[in-house]
Parts: sequence; structure tokens; C-alpha cells
Amino acid sequence: MSTTELVPRRPIGGIVAVWIVALLAGLTIGIFVSPDARLTWMSIAMGGCLIMAFGVQLAYGRAQRFIHRVALSTLGALLVLGVISAAFGLAALMTAVV
Repeated sequence: MSTTELVPRRPIGGIVAVWIVALLAGLTIGIFVSPDARLTWMSIAMGGCLIMAFGVQLAYGRAQRFIHRVALSTLGALLVLGVISAAFGLAALMTAVV
């Protein structure tokens, strides 16, 4: 009797999970942290997303394209946090002008 090989899980779920955590962290930082400390906390959130990306991809359990998956997770988190940071920066400029 032969055993059937299971189809591996799709890695996109782990990649998008890191992006969602970055989105939630960025929004939380933007809302609850003072504007003077936002840059520091955004950097800490990015570091947390990097560690989470490694953890999620290690839990995935496949060596193929590991660096590619971690890079996609990290780059997506960087873009998400960058857009959120830019949005809060523009909002601060608009309130300073008015």
C-alpha cells in the first residue's frame, strides 16, 4: 500500500497575516501614541513584524523559497507601515495649517 503525499499549504496566508498585523500595529500606534514618539514605535513594530515573518515561515515547515517568503512578508509590512506613517504625517500637517 502506497502513501499519498499531502499537498503543501499555500504560503500566501502567512505572508498576508504579517501584513494584517502590521496594519493593526500601525493604526494602533498612530491613534494612541503621541506624534513625537511615533517614529520610534513604528520602528519597533517593524522589528516585531520581521520576527513574526521569520516565525510564521519557520512554522510553515518548507525550506523552498524561505527567503523569498520572508522578504515578501517583511517588504509588505514595511510598505503598510510606511503608508500609515505617511497618512498620519499628512494629517498632522493639515491640522497644523488649519
